[in-house]
Amino acid sequence: MQPTLDVVIVNWNAGELLRACLASIGGALDGSFRLGRVVVVDNASTDGSAEGHEDLGLPLTVIGNAQNRGFGAACNQGAAGSTADYVLFLNPDTRLFGDSLARPLEFMEREENAGVGVSGIQLVDESGAVAKSCARFPRPATFLWIATGLDRLLPRAGLGYRMTEFDHRESRRVDHVMGAFYLVRRSVFERLGGFDEDFFMYFEDVDFSKRVAKLGLESRFLAGARAFHAGGGTSRRVKARRLAYFLRSKLLYARKHHPGWRARAAAAATLVVEPVFRCAGALLSLSPRDFASTLGAYRLLIGPADG
Repeated sequence: MQPTLDVVIVNWNAGELLRACLASIGGALDGSFRLGRVVVVDNASTDGSAEGHEDLGLPLTVIGNAQNRGFGAACNQGAAGSTADYVLFLNPDTRLFGDSLARPLEFMEREENAGVGVSGIQLVDESGAVAKSCARFPRPATFLWIATGLDRLLPRAGLGYRMTEFDHRESRRVDHVMGAFYLVRRSVFERLGGFDEDFFMYFEDVDFSKRVAKLGLESRFLAGARAFHAGGGTSRRVKARRLAYFLRSKLLYARKHHPGWRARAAAAATLVVEPVFRCAGALLSLSPRDFASTLGAYRLLIGPADG
């Protein structure tokens, strides 16, 4: 039997990126699988980007939220009621190529890969450069490396959670594949209850991959298929808010997966050490905008989690 697939895209003011993403889905269809639904969950966009795509010929459903519910919650909305074998969570700033869907689905369908719960593929930019999109699960020390910037100063040392030392040109088992193209067995997604909606944005996919691993299942990176990813998406426009979400989600991940003194150490690194290093870096690079964004992010960090 052909495997079945549903695609879920969370949109927030993605503009023409969303239409390009949707249009590319049609070009990635072939007879090896059946597309059930394409669900766009619009998180209170104001640019009209979720409207007017009926002409693309996709089995499209648009869910409009009155407010921005966050990425994980919107993904759960889009996947609700799915009866497909697989659910693909796809960012609106991606564009699929001809084999972007068929190859990972064929891989997941092999009997020997029944223990793989999640898979992802190569993500490339406009120049064709391969993004370092895989990650390892953050350890307590990882939060200190991130806070001091050592993960960026020594990218090949494997100190951060991003696998920047891995060239992403071969397939392998990894802890986590980036949520921009996140292919999940629906049975696994339902078994885990979907994404943890306490994460408004960032780390909800890392948390999900961590829970997949706790089930004894694997995440696989597949270098044999590609998709375009712009990177940063629409969140690039709101730098202070984006950083606040990142910091808050990092603290939540630490509390959830490294309780006790380890979570307190992560909090100290994030709340005490990291702002000093971020502000110092902004001043040394003569970037008052980055300095202001850092201060703004830490002000938002103690405020409400959504918005």
